Amino acid sequence: MAARVVDWADDERQLSARVSVLVGDANGGYPSGNSVVIRGDGESVIIDPSVTVVAKGGAPVAIDAMITSHGHEDHLPGTGLFTEARVHVHEADRHVLGDVNHMLDAYQLTGDAREEFRTQIITEFNFATRPDAEGFHDGHVWNLGGVDVEAVHLPGHTAGHSGFRISDGVFFLSDIDLTGFGPYYGDTWSSLDDFESSLLKVRDEDAAFYVTFHQKGVIEGRETFLSMLDDYHSVIERRHKNMLEFLVEPRTIAEMVSHRFVYRPHVELAFCDSIEQRTAQLHVARMVERGEATEVAPGRYQRAS
Repeated sequence: MAARVVDWADDERQLSARVSVLVGDANGGYPSGNSVVIRGDGESVIIDPSVTVVAKGGAPVAIDAMITSHGHEDHLPGTGLFTEARVHVHEADRHVLGDVNHMLDAYQLTGDAREEFRTQIITEFNFATRPDAEGFHDGHVWNLGGVDVEAVHLPGHTAGHSGFRISDGVFFLSDIDLTGFGPYYGDTWSSLDDFESSLLKVRDEDAAFYVTFHQKGVIEGRETFLSMLDDYHSVIERRHKNMLEFLVEPRTIAEMVSHRFVYRPHVELAFCDSIEQRTAQLHVARMVERGEATEVAPGRYQRAS
């Protein structure tokens, strides 16, 4: 299916004369998301075209380039739709667009679960390999004619995860999504320390509108944004305290995975266990470094008295 210009009607929210949000199904809930379109005098670009954009067959304007915030499946459906457009992604995540195995490795998937999710990425998420993807770095600016887009590297979620500062007073937060679920840092390329640094960095952004890829969508005003950011950041410490309480008795990482600190028990996704494992490992490493917990036997950890 080739991309075309389509009418988004009530699903397009105009933030300025040049910037609009294409609201995904369920207000951008996974597997969809909220995509941003920027109309320049010279070029028009779309940031993170979602599965809803693919289902509709295109955007409300002809797209010259697709900017990808990071290498996760729900941010890449446009690779198989905007085949004539350039693709840009942070250099640290560019390898994913050349070979989907890098994403599967990051999710730590093996066996049947790996192959099932590979099929899902290609079919349900419309992923197409793009070895022509161009890498960018923090501070890169796209001059579109009358409006600029600047990359702001916000690692932690993935190594290359980035937000975008748009000159019409819009900041795209990507997967710093400000939901009650909290920060996600469960891949092999994720970093708890980097994510917290990114949350501190993004506090300095002063915009009229903040846009999340998932669910919250458009947030108006800096005061509201900062309040939501504080709540979102606090989830990290809440997880940490819950894990410490669980370690009142010696526990293994496997026992922490079974207990579930990230996902609710009823959630069934191919990568739940691997994400729980990586998240637990990062928090336990922090506990040991701080002297909050010790390895009391090989592979068994307990809260320090």
